[in-house]
Amino acid sequence: MLSVIFDSFPAFSADAPRAVVLLCEAASGEPFAALDKASAGAVSRAVALKGFKGEAGQSVVLPAPAEGLSQVVLAGVKPKGGAAIDAVAIENAAGRAVRLLDGVESAVLAFSEGLEQFAPDAALGARLASYDFDLYRTKKSDSRPVLKTLHVAVSDVAAAQTRWTALDAVSQGVILTRNLVSEPPNVLYPQTFTQRIEELRELGLTVEVLDEKAMTELGFGALLGVAQGSVHKPRTVIVRHNGDGSEAPLAFIGKGVTFDSGGISIKPAAGMDEMKTDMGGAATVIGLMSALARRKAPVNAIGVVGLVENMVSGGAQRPGDIVRAYDGQTIEVLNTDAEGRLVLADVLSYTRKRFSPKLMVNLATLTGAIVVSLGYENAGLFSNSDTLAKGLAEAGAQVGEGLWRMPMGEAYNRQIDSDIADMKNIGGRPGSAILAAEFLKRFVGDTDWAHLDIAGTAWKTKASAIAPKGATGFGVRLLDCFVKAHEASA
Repeated sequence: MLSVIFDSFPAFSADAPRAVVLLCEAASGEPFAALDKASAGAVSRAVALKGFKGEAGQSVVLPAPAEGLSQVVLAGVKPKGGAAIDAVAIENAAGRAVRLLDGVESAVLAFSEGLEQFAPDAALGARLASYDFDLYRTKKSDSRPVLKTLHVAVSDVAAAQTRWTALDAVSQGVILTRNLVSEPPNVLYPQTFTQRIEELRELGLTVEVLDEKAMTELGFGALLGVAQGSVHKPRTVIVRHNGDGSEAPLAFIGKGVTFDSGGISIKPAAGMDEMKTDMGGAATVIGLMSALARRKAPVNAIGVVGLVENMVSGGAQRPGDIVRAYDGQTIEVLNTDAEGRLVLADVLSYTRKRFSPKLMVNLATLTGAIVVSLGYENAGLFSNSDTLAKGLAEAGAQVGEGLWRMPMGEAYNRQIDSDIADMKNIGGRPGSAILAAEFLKRFVGDTDWAHLDIAGTAWKTKASAIAPKGATGFGVRLLDCFVKAHEASA
C-alpha cells in the first residue's frame, strides 16, 4: 500500500533528484515556476509544445529534465464543460498522474494555487490508483521500481493530516475489499473468509460467527439450501462497531457467495472464473466495517454477511425444491443460479428481528440484468424509502460512485407468487433485476431498506482513474459517506 507523507515543497538538488507530480488548472503559480526554474525552462517549453491547458485528462511528462529532477508530470484537473473542481476531479487527476510515473519509488505531489485544500483527496486518489493485487505473481514482468512513498506538499501539514486520517481509514477499507474480491476461490471460501473477518477484532470490532449447526437451529433454510452442494460449510458472520451508546444500529448486509457455479442450473463455462467475485457485497460490508472502526466513527453499525459456496454435487439443491426461510416463508426454487437472494432472505430477516436496526442496506452482485440495464458505470438502487434512497444517491454522487434508482411496485411483486409456495425465486427475464429486489423486499418488513445491485460495478475489465482492472471496492466509500451524514445529523 502506498505510503503517504505530508510535508513542504522540496528543494531540488543533483544529490537527491526528485520525481514531481503537479496538479494544476494552468501552467502558472509558485510550484510551476519552481519546476520551470529547476529545469531551465524545459517544463514551460513542454507545456507550450503539448498545448497543455490544465484540463482533466491532459498531461505532460518530462523524464529527467534537470539534475535535480528525475521526472516531472503535469496533470490537468479542470472538468470538461465548465463544472467546478471538486474532490472527485482531484482524486481522478492524481490517480491518472501517479500511473505516469516511471521507475521511481518516491515522488512529490504538489498543487497549483487554490488546489491545496484538496491535498488529502489527491492522496486518496493516488493510493487507490497505485493498488496492485500481485500476491500470486512469482515473476515480475518489469523489474523497475514501483512507487512506494508519496510526499504530498502542503503549507499546513497539521490540517491536511487531520483530514487524511479519515480518508486513510476509508482507503484501507477499499483495499481490504479489493483484496477479498481478488482472492481465488480455492483460497477464499466460507471458512477462510470468516478467518479474515475475525482478524478485524484487533480494530475493536466485535465478531460473532454462526456455523451450520447454529443456522440449522435458527431455521436458515434458504441459505442452507444454497450451501448444501458444497464441501465448504456455510457461515453467517456478524460484525459490530459500537460508537454511539445504546442507539439502534445502522445495518449493512452482504451477499457472500464465494464461488457461484450456478448449481444444477449451471452457468456457461465462459466467464465462470469471475464468479469468485460473487461475494463482492459481503466484501464491501467488511471493508466498510473496517473503515468505521479505523476512523472510530461515532455511530453504531452492524455488518452481517452470509457466506456460502454454490456448487454442483449429488447433494446440491434441485430446481423444484421448496425451502423454508428464517421468518417462516416458503420459497419454490425454480433456478439454483438465483441463489444470492436466498442467502439474503435469511440474513435480512434475521438482522431485522434480532437487531431492530434504524435501517438496512444490502449489497449484492445479484443480477446480470442490472448490467444490461445500467452497464458498468452505476449500481442499481432499489428501496422502500424515498429518504433512504435519496441519502444513498447523494453519498454516491459525492464520492463518484454512481447509483441509479430503479422502479418497484405491486405489479412486479405479484410476478414472484408461486402456485405451491409463498413465492418463487425467479419470475421471468423481463425486469428480472426488479423482481429480485421485490423478492428481497418480502423479508424486510416495515424497516427502511435499500438494495444495491453492484453486479456491474464491483469488478471491471478495464481500469479507471483510481482503480486498476479487476476489483474496484465499489460501495465502501459510498457507505462511509452515507454513515458520516448520519453522524452529522445525530
